[in-house]
Amino acid sequence: MRKYFRFLVPLMIMLMAVMLSGCGDQYVVLDPKGPIGESQKDLIWITVWLCAIILVPVLILTAVIVWRYRDKKDNKSAYQPNWEHSTKLETIWWAIPIIIIAILAGVTIKYTYELEPSKPLESAKQPITIEATSLDWKWLFTYPEEGISTVNYVQIPEDTPIRFRVTADQAMNSFWIPQLGGQIYAMSGMAMTLYLQADEVGTFFGTGANFTGEQFAKMTFDVKSTSEADYTSWVASVKSSAPALTDEGFEQLKQPGSSDEQFFSAFPEGLFDKVVMQYVGENGVPAHNHGQKSGPVKDEEGGGHDTSNLEHDMDGMEMTGMEMKGMNHSSHTNQE
Repeated sequence: MRKYFRFLVPLMIMLMAVMLSGCGDQYVVLDPKGPIGESQKDLIWITVWLCAIILVPVLILTAVIVWRYRDKKDNKSAYQPNWEHSTKLETIWWAIPIIIIAILAGVTIKYTYELEPSKPLESAKQPITIEATSLDWKWLFTYPEEGISTVNYVQIPEDTPIRFRVTADQAMNSFWIPQLGGQIYAMSGMAMTLYLQADEVGTFFGTGANFTGEQFAKMTFDVKSTSEADYTSWVASVKSSAPALTDEGFEQLKQPGSSDEQFFSAFPEGLFDKVVMQYVGENGVPAHNHGQKSGPVKDEEGGGHDTSNLEHDMDGMEMTGMEMKGMNHSSHTNQE
């Protein structure tokens, strides 16, 4: 049995290596192309190395102890262990993990504030706003400053902060461009703010990272970073050659189903805000409660409405129709 085991372990390791070799595209988070992604990569590696300080010695010592003190066929000795307390050893194996945890806590707090998704990026350039709406099963992007919109395609200028406003028409989703930053939730009745930036020209993978139904795997999109001149030229091209997105066209786009890339030279005014506010009735009373008790909605200044049903409001999170600012990237954050 031991002979088979000796051959089986290396075989399993080689098999795992072969299988993981086909997963290269899944590690794009370790090849960031923007300041947020770069900071998140640093946080990942800091955490990995700090954990390795504990895990690697423990795993090695476990293997050594199991091998050294294994039972043998010719062992005739009686099992009579002698227990002895060691203050030095107790101090070592308790102090090291406590110190590591304290360091991890400090690092996490630091990066949590630095990577707050709604925090504007420092740049000499003005940010460009892009509104991302999760539909079944496609992404609609509207450019309110340029007056154009796209489906399953984003183009941005390099070295320019991008202010994404993210929501969902119905099913909850998660907006994610791995090489630029962590993911952030897209939720109906709410708008999330996410700042990202691409530091170089290239095409990056984007996706909906939350299960939303039958064709959720097709909710992918390309993010093309170009020079500012090429971006301006692209906007002009879409304005001059693409059809306009009408209210009727948007209703058709909302129907469940995947979609290829589409481009529109115009879209209904305030479309994104209408999607966000679709569950709000008269006087701020939610038309759809999302599992909450009925009651008026609190505005950003906190006045004018009953808020007894919104005890779960979090700091930095603006409910129903406001921008939601308190989700870390972690996954979603800028974690994810």
